[in-house]
This record gives sequence, C-alpha cells and structure tokens, in this order.
Amino acid sequence: MRVLLVGAGGVGTAITRIAARRSFFEALVVADYDPARADAAVAALDGDDRFHAERVDAGDEAAVADLLARHRCDVLLNATDPRFVMPLFRAARTTGATYVDMAMSLSRPHPDRPYEECGVRLGDAQFAEAGDWAAAGALALVGMGVEPGLSDVFARYAADELFDEIEEIGIRDGANLTVEGHDFAPSFNIWTTIEECLNPPVVYEADRGWFTTAPFSEPEVFDFPEGIGPVECVNVEHEEVLLVPRWVKARRVTFKYGLGNAFIETLKTLHLLGLDRTAPVTVPSASGPVSVSPRDVVAACLPDPATLGELMHGKTCAGTWVRGVKDGAPREVYLYHVVDNQWSMAEYGSQAVVWQTAVNPVVALELLTTGAWSGAGVLGPEAFPPRPFLDLLTAYGSPWGQREQ
Repeated sequence: MRVLLVGAGGVGTAITRIAARRSFFEALVVADYDPARADAAVAALDGDDRFHAERVDAGDEAAVADLLARHRCDVLLNATDPRFVMPLFRAARTTGATYVDMAMSLSRPHPDRPYEECGVRLGDAQFAEAGDWAAAGALALVGMGVEPGLSDVFARYAADELFDEIEEIGIRDGANLTVEGHDFAPSFNIWTTIEECLNPPVVYEADRGWFTTAPFSEPEVFDFPEGIGPVECVNVEHEEVLLVPRWVKARRVTFKYGLGNAFIETLKTLHLLGLDRTAPVTVPSASGPVSVSPRDVVAACLPDPATLGELMHGKTCAGTWVRGVKDGAPREVYLYHVVDNQWSMAEYGSQAVVWQTAVNPVVALELLTTGAWSGAGVLGPEAFPPRPFLDLLTAYGSPWGQREQ
C-alpha cells in the first residue's frame, strides 16, 4: 500500500507517528499546504524512508490527482477539515485510488425550517456519487475517525453480537480534560468544532427518518467510565446519525457531546457576533480593504490543538450507548474507548483527542491491506465486520471497553 496523507496538522502528524510503528504499507507521502508542517511531521520519524513530505493545496483537485499519480499512491487519506472533502474525494476517484476520510461533506441547513427539517445532510454530496464508485469497483471509506468511525464500528458490533433488537443507538462523547493557562482552548480543530456544534443537530427515528432540532437540545447527564464521571451532553450535528441507519437497524439514533456550559455559551456568543461565518467579510486596513473569513480569524486567535498536549490533563472518552433486547430481556450497553492524555503524550507525543482520532484510520488501512475489510462504493464503517477492527485496535495497544448499564 502506498498512501497519500493530506493534512499534517495534529491528527495528520499523529497518524504518521502511529503508522511508523506498523509494517503494512510501502510508502506514506505527507502533504500539506504549509510545507513546514509536512517536513516537521516527517523529520520527527527518525529517518524512516517510507515517509516523504510534499506541498499541496487540498482544494486543488488537479494538483492532488497529480501528486497521487506521481507517487503511485493507491490510497488517499484525508486529514484536513471538511471544506476539502469533495476535491480530495474526487481526486481519488479520478486516479482510481481508495479514499478514506474522518469527516464527510458539509451540510446546509433547510432554508425555511432549519430546526425541523434537514436541508443538505452531511455526506449527501459523497453518497450522490456512490454509484460511480461502485460501478468502478472503487472504495470510499467515509467517516473513519473516532467519531465518526470507531463509534460506528461499535454500533455494528452491538447489532451483530450483543442485541436481537435495538431500540436506540446514542453516541456519547465526554472528557475531563483541562488545559493549563487557557479558559477557552478547544482540543480539536475549531473550524470543525464550530461547524458541528452550531449547525442544527440531526436525529434519526425509524418512523420519521432524519430530522433536525435546535443546537444544544435535549441535555442529559451521562456517566462516563474510567474516572471521567458525569458530564452533561447535548445534541450536536454529527455523521454517525447519517451513517448508522444505512447499515444498522435501530428505531432511534442520536449524537450527544459533553461540551460544558462555558463552552456552549462561548459558541453562542461567536454565533451572535457572526464570528462563526465562513463567507469572507471586508475589513478596512492601513494598506487597503482586506477580505477575511470570520471563522478563520477565530481559528487564528486560538492555540493550535496540536500544541496543547503538554498543557492538557485528563482523559477523553468516545463511545456508543445501545438500548434494546437480547434473548427476550431488556439490555443497555456502553461500548467505549478512553485515552489518557498523559499516556498518549508519553507514548506518541500527541495529545489525547487527536491521537484517539488518528489511530482508527490507520487500523482501517491495515485491514484494507490484509483484505480483512474490502468493498466497493461509498461505505461507512458500519458496512464492514467489526470484530477484526476491534481486535486490531487492541493489538495497537489501545483496548476498548464494554459496560452494562
């Protein structure tokens, strides 16, 4: 396997550090708009000659296709933010490469009823091209991070091995992470955080299909394992709700994120001020008017999540809560994956949130290489057998857990 990794931020750099310990691939090209980031990711790998750095604009489909061809890469792994999903997705199709991402094409709210009806849903643009991928015998594995990704694998595992009927699948994400010296320092890409937290959340119900609610709706307190404890979680737009029902039968699917009141109020303020917008605004300056995206300004003013590891303390938990029936009796289970920031920093030099995201696409690539996973079309993680993934994740030194509720 020869891989083109586009994006050398926190997650992309963690991918290189995880992959460097595995032998399943022949080459991994690390490409970024900022060549210094790509160079730094490769330089940190102690001269491993399987890695090579390049510069590329992720929005330039032709340039990405040329890079794939020039390095004879048969896989494109997208570690950029969701703005660049479609040009990278199409560059892979153009060259015949397998495509893997950790987030899907962007949504657009319903123009008249944003908090009742879906407009353009997450992933719609990719699934619209699923027939072309299937006809070509090509694979796009979408949503293969931790959430979405591992959480979807958990959903399929619950359906296959733990339940006869599923009433509800609820992705529940929480942490007790703190960052020294910062009152507001998101541990993940702020561009993506704003997108998923301020867009109308999507809920799935078997008798209604997909519909939306208001941001931060239906708060509940969920007790997270391994010392994290109770965290208030709220509805947030996320890919699992769009993916899970395509392959797993459940009466209801939700995604709730443990944000905390201070985080929610900050996001609401950004929205109130229009600082969550992506469309450029014109700003006067001494040298003349400058066009700038408000959301990019917010991102530039906040610390890079990849640099926060030494200041972070605590654990992060991603997991899938499932309620249903097994052998005629009610059952509730929480399947989860916890990463301690102290461990991930000591072991890999990557903070917990980005490391937890990064390990899952590497596991998936290894399964595709061995043939344990295979397929054609635009497929989510639920479309594949879950046990090989969960076994290999454990072999990577990062075991998952199961708790009866």
